Amino acid sequence: MAASHPGRRYCSEVSSDHHEPLTATASRIDHWLLVEYRGLWGPNAVRASGLSDQVKRNLREQLRAREHTRLLFIRRPDRRGSPELRAFAATSSQGRETLRAATFESYEDLRELDLATAGEPSAQPLFLVCTHGKHDPCCARRGRPLFEALAEQLEEESVWQCTHVGGDRFAGNLVCLPHGIYYGRVGRGDAVGVLDAHLEGWIAMGRYRGRSAHPFAAQAAERDVREATGLRGIDELRLRSTEVDGDVVHVVFEDAAGRGHGRVVRVELGPEELLTCHAEELRRPRRYVVSPA
Repeated sequence: MAASHPGRRYCSEVSSDHHEPLTATASRIDHWLLVEYRGLWGPNAVRASGLSDQVKRNLREQLRAREHTRLLFIRRPDRRGSPELRAFAATSSQGRETLRAATFESYEDLRELDLATAGEPSAQPLFLVCTHGKHDPCCARRGRPLFEALAEQLEEESVWQCTHVGGDRFAGNLVCLPHGIYYGRVGRGDAVGVLDAHLEGWIAMGRYRGRSAHPFAAQAAERDVREATGLRGIDELRLRSTEVDGDVVHVVFEDAAGRGHGRVVRVELGPEELLTCHAEELRRPRRYVVSPA
């Protein structure tokens, strides 16, 4: 089945067939800025958008203001005719998770709007499904059915389509805010199970990519600790420390009882592959090997 090049398979199919691990692949993000944009999403969504230069400048300044911040466009097909636009801001740092929701009338309002402080706090979780087909066709092919399945289960503004979240080859990709929890290879048939687990406060381990607030080595260690202990609660583990020592990383997680769980993580390179549907060069993805401390 062809992707962006004739005769070439979709990157998500290749990744799945090769059993590429999902573990430790969540993009490293602490802060999220989400803007409802109903225009076309180009490969680089902000650059290709019809937003004015002043709006783009303000958004980029907000991105630079805090480390590990990601700006995403969001949309819902059923809101194309709505007279108002929505924006959200989330923080995913563990123990400091927050989510705010704001309403604005015109894109030009974004010239001065500080998304991090606008609007009001929201107690409801937010679910994002990457459907950014211009960035990678796998995101649209696998993301749209996932969005539709979740939209059948959730209130109107709880789930949105979004631009690139990272890891095209793991589509369909789902991000749960404010915790910054990533799931990958979520199909329509998996949607309800993953959603129910999250709403009950549990990690759906079979599709779990990691938590955006953690560095990649810590994501790998967390997965190993959860599998060894059976701890599945979202807040049952807290990252205590990470320490780089040469070519390994020492990671310690702490459970709710205060017990430490140490792991040693080293990086290996997987086999060469075209990591996206648009990739022109072979690359070796990083994989993380975990052992007890």
